[in-house]
Amino acid sequence: MLKRPRVFLMAGGGTGGHVIPLLTVARELRKRGHEVFFVGTRRGMEAKLAPAEGFPIEWIEIGALKRVGAWRRLRTLVELPVGVVRCLGLLRRRGTDAVLSLGGYAAGPPVLAALLRRIPVVVMEPNAVPGFTNRKIARWVARALISFEETARWFPPGRCELTGLPVREEFFRLPPKPPGPEFTVLITGGSRGARSLNRAAQESWPLFREAAFRVRLIHQAGAEEALRLQEAFSKTGLVGEVTAFIDDMPAAFAQADLVVCRSGAGAVAELAAAGKPSILVPFPFAADDHQLRNAQALERAGAARIILDRELTGRRLFEEIAALERDREELARMGGRARKLARPGAAERAAEVLEEVAGEAA
Repeated sequence: MLKRPRVFLMAGGGTGGHVIPLLTVARELRKRGHEVFFVGTRRGMEAKLAPAEGFPIEWIEIGALKRVGAWRRLRTLVELPVGVVRCLGLLRRRGTDAVLSLGGYAAGPPVLAALLRRIPVVVMEPNAVPGFTNRKIARWVARALISFEETARWFPPGRCELTGLPVREEFFRLPPKPPGPEFTVLITGGSRGARSLNRAAQESWPLFREAAFRVRLIHQAGAEEALRLQEAFSKTGLVGEVTAFIDDMPAAFAQADLVVCRSGAGAVAELAAAGKPSILVPFPFAADDHQLRNAQALERAGAARIILDRELTGRRLFEEIAALERDREELARMGGRARKLARPGAAERAAEVLEEVAGEAA
């Protein structure tokens, strides 16, 4: 047992996929009596999600280094040392015992600062090939919590543990959804939406209407395109809703017979935990094509169908949804196969590892 509460920093941000697993671990740490705070940027999803859960957040200015223009890269290289110096002060002032990093550009300054102060860093790597930040710091991490066995080769021997990605407990508690009068499809391109999914969804609306398909569509479109799509959807006569962001994603999953989404690690973990059949559209520009690898893992298990982004059209989306709606038995089998891929207890294990490394460093 720990003799006193510890202080933990959650590092990672930008998208919901980076922030939500950190929040899941943060809740577990708070439940155990520890103090938790986040470090991130004002433009990332952490700016909305962490304060909404009652967690304090400290701000830094930092941008991406990969897949950006020369000016943005140069600016980030200037911001990086400034962010590291700020985080050095934060770590000292808050008496931080350990850091949990999910990677992403927002994780760079706090992780580098922690390593400089010899504060233990635990990384959570949800993809088969680690992201940029986690690859660069791999040799210095205290522990690496991974979701794929093949990821272990990137880290020093003996420091990896196969835990899976933390998923909110609500997803695991969702029961199988019985068939209803309407076939409910949840479409989400992630917290910021996905233009190709938005376009294909809009193209599919007339096809659903012409086919007299009793469908209900729940569509998370992202802030940039939500208003335009809401106005267009309101004229279709179809049942459903288009929204910029879904605050209660487990509730949306509970209503869905089928999920159409990208195949980032967070989305794949939630699909498995909820036991939901899916149509996956991997983001074609994901680093090391990790979204395609994630989608193929679910497809091999018989839990999902894949549509490549370049092949995604409204008609293809309509036909895939219609085919699954007609074969409810296969749909149920897909959900069961997805559930077999779930790894419960990841958040609890991550909290335990953080307690362990904090205790070892004390």
